[in-house]
Amino acid sequence: MTLKVLIVDDEALARSRLRTLLGECSEPRADVVGEAANAVQAMELIQRTGCDLVMLDIHMPGVDGITLAKTLRELAAPPAVVFITAYAEHAVQAFDLEAVDYLTKPVRRERLQQALQKVQRLRAENAVEVGLPESLIIQERGRSERVALADVIYLKAELKYITVRTADKEHIFDGALSDLEQRYAHLFVRVHRNALVSRRAVRAVEKHNDPVEGEGWTVRLDGVDERLAVSRRQLAAVREALMS
Repeated sequence: MTLKVLIVDDEALARSRLRTLLGECSEPRADVVGEAANAVQAMELIQRTGCDLVMLDIHMPGVDGITLAKTLRELAAPPAVVFITAYAEHAVQAFDLEAVDYLTKPVRRERLQQALQKVQRLRAENAVEVGLPESLIIQERGRSERVALADVIYLKAELKYITVRTADKEHIFDGALSDLEQRYAHLFVRVHRNALVSRRAVRAVEKHNDPVEGEGWTVRLDGVDERLAVSRRQLAAVREALMS
């Protein structure tokens, strides 16, 4: 097994040393998919490339590692987090955020290997969970609700949020559409730059004449009367989903 790892530390020398140590690890091996010097860069890389594990420094300019870890927990499929810092006093807070491990600098290769093995075990345990369908955790008005992805008809980006539409209601989800597309491509197909639809819900692709935008395409879905626009770029993929 190889873990995809993102290194987040504002010190270039610390990132370089950690990359070297990760290259020396095995069982599991670590593939460094990127480096970030701050939280903003880290989120951009995670949304673009995805990763299994974030090796995260706590003290950084701007948004610190603790705050970034809280943000990562809200993702549809959050990566594991291992904190790396020169300060041991944040350990309790780190584990409250469900960090897999907490390493103090200078990091020893043996200790780093142990942390990777913890991540590997956690991923293996999650993979064999029985009876829990793939789902999103929706945070609304002080409550958390699990919405099964099998019940979702479409996901539509609107302003800073995503509308999660089921046959019964709409939910508001705080996340990135690109992240959901990457992780759940087997369930959803992109129809437009702002929307994904359930592959199983696609019933027809039809021509549509809009008085403003002119001739275009829409997709008809099971469970809702609303029809979503299909961009010409995504038309072939949507038709393929209809035939599958």
